Amino acid sequence: MDKNLHDRIALVTGGAQGLGEAICLRLAHEGAHVAVADLNLERAEQVAAEIVAQTGRRALAVRVDVTDEGQVEGMVRRTVDEFGRLDVLVSNAGILIAEGVDEFPADRWRAVIEVNLVGYFLCAKHAARVMKAQRSGAIIQINSKSGKQGSYKSSAYAASKFGGIGLTQSIALELAEYGVRVNAVCPGNLLDSPLWVDSLYKQYAKKWGITEEEVRQKYIEQVPMRRGCTYEDVCNVVVFLASDQASYMTGQAINVTGGQGMR
Repeated sequence: MDKNLHDRIALVTGGAQGLGEAICLRLAHEGAHVAVADLNLERAEQVAAEIVAQTGRRALAVRVDVTDEGQVEGMVRRTVDEFGRLDVLVSNAGILIAEGVDEFPADRWRAVIEVNLVGYFLCAKHAARVMKAQRSGAIIQINSKSGKQGSYKSSAYAASKFGGIGLTQSIALELAEYGVRVNAVCPGNLLDSPLWVDSLYKQYAKKWGITEEEVRQKYIEQVPMRRGCTYEDVCNVVVFLASDQASYMTGQAINVTGGQGMR
């Protein structure tokens, strides 16, 4: 089978678990060599080892706090030192904290913005320096349907994701002349992900006074296709945007929502 990303060099932030892990493995199966970047170095090393075992592709684990510019610069430098170039950045690291606007502690609100928006900016900034010099590359932000429509009691998250789309479009305009494409993917609710299973179902069940299964069903019923978004759904679009098949696409924010939100 043809590999869409044969010998491309990819860097994925938040790559140690959940969607990020799935993206790392899928990119490797598509032929890429992958740098797995995460706060949790031990888990990133496990994902890197799994990439090598499953695909035979090269892999590197890097510890990074995406809100720390020095660490981000070091992450990009290590990737280039190891692999010689950088073809694909997937900015996936993110957090979600849900609170009512009148109760949201300002420091926790800022923390969401720092990781989701400032972190994306820093990663794109340092990747852009490499990609401009190469005159090629693809930057992909993992955004959200909340980047296009407000989210109940998730004002910080929605603000960070709305900002991410504006940042994506702006960077795309800057880098187009250098052959660097910048796009975003906007998934729907990943209802089987660790974020939902380990945290959000409990948070929402408590807030709304219903069971966790009722929370799940409530979100499924909001989707015209009547199912949650899966890792495979998102990875399919990430691979496409990273590949030459998307060579005429930049500045786009692609919905992967089962029909929930159509703009």
